[in-house]
Amino acid sequence: MYVELELILSLVAAPTGAFFGFQLEPQFHEPYLATSLHNFWGRRWNLMVSLQAVFVVFVVSGLMHELFFYYWTRVAPTWEVTWFFVLHGVALAVEVAVKKAALEEMSMYHHRAVYGPLALGFVATTTFWLLFPQLVRNGVDH
Repeated sequence: MYVELELILSLVAAPTGAFFGFQLEPQFHEPYLATSLHNFWGRRWNLMVSLQAVFVVFVVSGLMHELFFYYWTRVAPTWEVTWFFVLHGVALAVEVAVKKAALEEMSMYHHRAVYGPLALGFVATTTFWLLFPQLVRNGVDH
């Protein structure tokens, strides 16, 4: 999904820059190197979105994605997509709170070899659990 979005956005950015004379900001910064959910959502994925209002951003993003999925499938929302984003918003808020509360005691917290796979595993698991099933059920993958 990342490669597809990166390719599409690059193909849009090139003619836009040439035609209008300005460059679009990058949307991603190597999300596959994320070391935590905060690092993934806050510094590597969809860089245009500020995470100051974390929960609101994720809920609105979930609703927007439900609308996108409706246009792709023409099937009433099942709300799985919104739950994907709400779950990530809650997990991110918990991660930030834990970081602030126990940063000194968790020196291993920033160890990329441990927490990178955990963060990306969480993203992949919830994607296959809540995001992709609606598309697969409705044949969008064909």
